Amino acid sequence: MDDYPLLNFFWTMLWFFLWVMWFFLLFKVITDIFRDHTLGGWGKAGWLILVLVLPFLGIFVYLIARGRSMHERDRKQAEEQQAAFRAYVQQTAGAAGSGSADELHKLSALKDKGDITQEEFDRAKAKILA
Repeated sequence: MDDYPLLNFFWTMLWFFLWVMWFFLLFKVITDIFRDHTLGGWGKAGWLILVLVLPFLGIFVYLIARGRSMHERDRKQAEEQQAAFRAYVQQTAGAAGSGSADELHKLSALKDKGDITQEEFDRAKAKILA
């Protein structure tokens, strides 16, 4: 180790860390491009070409132009995943209040909103009570 001083080792580690962080940022931006539902196909293709052809400039321009909305999409996806997880747990564990009274209440609310007709309500009610 005499020919590789400690300072060189620290510089190597710093550059390696920056390299890994750069690829993380690149993958994060590419994922965000494909996750964005407000962009059309040509917009996604344009951003992707810019990010892949001119990676440093493309990433920086993307972060400046769309960084705030990138955070909003991350937050929305996290909320959707949390809601899906809660629904799965409630379905699997048998949530409290999932009895026939709760189902009848939900049916009544649907009928009151006009989402289902009286005949559909009567059939569903008969199924629940049977």
